[in-house]
Amino acid sequence: MNEKYGAFSNFAKYGFEVDGRFWLTSEHYFQAQKYANTIHEEKVQAAPTARDAARMGRDRQLPLRRDWEDVKVDVMRTTLYYKFASHPALVDLLLSTADEEIIEQTTNDYYWGCGSNGSGVNMLGKLLMELRAKFRKKAADQTPAKSSG
Repeated sequence: MNEKYGAFSNFAKYGFEVDGRFWLTSEHYFQAQKYANTIHEEKVQAAPTARDAARMGRDRQLPLRRDWEDVKVDVMRTTLYYKFASHPALVDLLLSTADEEIIEQTTNDYYWGCGSNGSGVNMLGKLLMELRAKFRKKAADQTPAKSSG
């Protein structure tokens, strides 16, 4: 997590609260939503590390919610929003990327990341760029118009 944008990782320790519940990392929240409203959601939430939460969330012995493939992108979008909105320094870091393409560099994830050969979907990077545009618009809307007088 020492690289310049390591804070963008879902494993980075930037906790946040959703509906009165605290989540240690965005990985905890995202993985737990695979089992929303079950005991497994609570177990993932209580995982000591993001790696543990990820392992639990990828356990296909657990009953994955039926609509997961339909909602996972929106769940990640929500996850990222809560994480960044809870940490103004992260918003500043995200905005500092200007119009750069954000790429989730992974070797084995061809959906959320770019995969080992760069041919992946890079959905996490796309969602981060979408979020950047949302925060940029919000900042612009809050900036008082300069008078020409």
